[in-house]
Amino acid sequence: MGLANISATLLEISFIAYLVATAFFGGAVKGAKSEATYRNNKWGTIGISITIIGFLTHVGYFITRWIAGGHAPVSNMFEFTTAFGMMLVGAFILIFFLYRTPSLGLFALPIAILIIAYASMFPKEVTPLIPALQSHWLTIHVITAALGESILAISAVAGLIYLLKNIDMSKKSRQRFWIEFVMFVIMLVIGFVLSSSTFKLAGYEAEFDYIDKNDKPASITYNYPPLFGMNESVAKSPDTMKPWVELPAILNGKTLTTFVWSLFIGSILYVLLRLIVRKRLAEFVQPLAKRANSQLMDEIGYRSVLIGFPVFTLGALIFAMIWAHEAWSRFWGWDPKEVWALITWLFYAAFLHLRLSRGWEGKNSAWLAVIGFIIIMFNLIFVNFILAGLHSYAK
Repeated sequence: MGLANISATLLEISFIAYLVATAFFGGAVKGAKSEATYRNNKWGTIGISITIIGFLTHVGYFITRWIAGGHAPVSNMFEFTTAFGMMLVGAFILIFFLYRTPSLGLFALPIAILIIAYASMFPKEVTPLIPALQSHWLTIHVITAALGESILAISAVAGLIYLLKNIDMSKKSRQRFWIEFVMFVIMLVIGFVLSSSTFKLAGYEAEFDYIDKNDKPASITYNYPPLFGMNESVAKSPDTMKPWVELPAILNGKTLTTFVWSLFIGSILYVLLRLIVRKRLAEFVQPLAKRANSQLMDEIGYRSVLIGFPVFTLGALIFAMIWAHEAWSRFWGWDPKEVWALITWLFYAAFLHLRLSRGWEGKNSAWLAVIGFIIIMFNLIFVNFILAGLHSYAK
């Protein structure tokens, strides 16, 4: 059994461990009768123990894949996304031992599970690096950026828990609408995973030739029935569905097709769940946040940004500029990925400014933390795949 296979097996073990641990954290939250039993009970202890086991096997996956590939496993979307999930779990474990709050695990681990499931949609083969990626600065840049984003993700988890506990779901309000919208977005992510898995298991493929943004011929394989075609695309597969719209070279028709299918499946899933539970999804999950301490969630959210922001600054901006200069002889080029990294940085800078100078605490701070994570995920999913740029190698 080669190292690559061992690596894949370790990642699968981690995925299962996080699923099981989530169930135990659920038991810790539902079974708690007081603040003391909520913070220290056997279900929470078992949950964090299983989480640590999953994290260790996740680290084992990372190390064995590094050895198998001869380079840090952060050079494509599968590797980066699984590394991001690993660091998110590591950040959660650290926060858990500082604050002993099982609710954080009940919400953080499902996010890590979704991230790993999202990663599974991409090619998993260990491949050699292209020349632009053969740099130690790339490794430092990507790992540090992912670490910063994972810590910032914990602030969003704490913010979401705070909002679920403190928003009155019985009264119509903008806050009730937007927290339900967050639930809808989560359903879209689940819809993406389900639809991708379904078409992948069905073995659906549709090949096209097209002209890329450099006016060169290229080919692409769709794993969904194509709704949007690539620039000047011509079908290679027999009996292939004809795309509805042909897109300009700067846009990726395959990824936009994936997004629309995910939107469709996720919307159906959301409506079905609403019909089953007969209430808003935010209202349905609200009891899972009832034991959380609001002041503690606010503190966790704030401290996570205090730590994550400088780490993100180093990885996504400073180290990225050093690598960019080494790879392309310039520090900044207004690539879509670079622009969104800057937007993310400016947003969290504004977060800290509003928190420190304007006293934005509680709900205001929680909303900012959740919006910040949405910006991070928009960068990871939308910018990486729909807008063409120098970071397109990540596909």
